Amino acid sequence: MKARRKRIPSAVRRKQILAVARRLFSLQGFRGTTTRQIAEEAGINEAILFRHFRGKDALYWAVLEELRKSVSSQKELQATIQSRASAKNDEDLFTEIAHGVFRRARREPALTRLLYFSALERHSLSRRFFRTYAVASWEVLAKYIRGKIRAGDFRSMNPMLAARTFTGMVGHYYIIQTLFGAKEFQSFEERYVCRTLARIWLNGVRADRATRHSRK
Repeated sequence: MKARRKRIPSAVRRKQILAVARRLFSLQGFRGTTTRQIAEEAGINEAILFRHFRGKDALYWAVLEELRKSVSSQKELQATIQSRASAKNDEDLFTEIAHGVFRRARREPALTRLLYFSALERHSLSRRFFRTYAVASWEVLAKYIRGKIRAGDFRSMNPMLAARTFTGMVGHYYIIQTLFGAKEFQSFEERYVCRTLARIWLNGVRADRATRHSRK
């Protein structure tokens, strides 16, 4: 008599599908990956895949959501600002913010690839992800910058644009080093990079001494 195959719990099966989908999506993009491929690599048929996810869009978003939870940039950024802002040392604060970006990117390298693929493919999920999560992180940093402008420590500027320029500097460096392979030609110690980027940005946004003195 043939032994019955042990039924895999739904939660385990879902996790298995997500792991396969994450790997294939990050290697081939959204358009280059089919649900049939994912199902075959997961050792199931498409009918089972669709029991867990309504379609490829839903599966792709679930992969992004899972990665985002493990990265949790907004909460980490808030914690960094709260723990270091009281020290009134902006160089240390922005160095740590930059270090946090690198740390989170290393933790889930597939997320960067997935977002690039979806942006290049003009997929609506890319815009949804940025609208839902990236903008929230920018707003956290913009709030801090707004306070520094009011205190006269930073020049008058658009806080959101200022937040985006700093995170953009850090993100650009990481992407060039990893996706484009620049680290094979030029490699710097990470903490040194973070502090250098923080100094460059702060030199551009700090109010001059005369302006700060006149506000006091």
